[in-house]
Amino acid sequence: MHYDLHIHSCLSPCADDDMTPNNICNMAVIKGLDAIAVTDHNSCRNLPAIDRCAERTGIRLIYGCELQTIEEVHVLGYFRTLQDALRMQSWIDEKLIRTEYDPKYFGHELIMNENDEVCSEEKSLLITSLHASLEETVEAIHLHCGAAVLAHAVGRTNSILVQLGFIPKELPYDGIEVKKIEDMSTIKKSHPWISDESTVWLIDSDAHRLIDISEPIHEINEEQLQRLWRRNL
Repeated sequence: MHYDLHIHSCLSPCADDDMTPNNICNMAVIKGLDAIAVTDHNSCRNLPAIDRCAERTGIRLIYGCELQTIEEVHVLGYFRTLQDALRMQSWIDEKLIRTEYDPKYFGHELIMNENDEVCSEEKSLLITSLHASLEETVEAIHLHCGAAVLAHAVGRTNSILVQLGFIPKELPYDGIEVKKIEDMSTIKKSHPWISDESTVWLIDSDAHRLIDISEPIHEINEEQLQRLWRRNL
């Protein structure tokens, strides 16, 4: 199936306001994708609306979020059910460092319903670090029946290789996201214990605009997708 498992909605302040639930799902259909994940910064609160829009359009939705650890490393959390994602939201709320912000400067953080109507707006800035380490964040994702994927792992601000300089061998992550195939070789060369058998590799858009949602280029089969949750089987 063709996928894009790293898309931001209008709840992420750095995303366009027209990244609404319906617009995201409809654009995914137009582009010919089979599965998407919406992974807002430090929040799962737009997932109920996106879930209903995905059901209407026939697109498969993986429930997700993008968490920023105290080390400023981005980790994608993926959940097989909406209920698991919303349980994860309670943990995020406990760990979020509350910071008021000016939406005119940072961008809006819009919580919407399935009709693309604004229900509320997040009051705390979501693009800050949680009060949780990388290890604590991965553990929390697993405790909520989720899969932990290291986001945009090579050459990006907030990637693990930029923030830490290496991937800890003992870190129980479930997958690694890269921007291009060549990045896989870069990671495996410096981390010889990482193999295709032990790691699920993802190539996503990290779209903050509708136009940036992936074309139907990258594919994943059901067996590869389910391997993300192998620790919960």
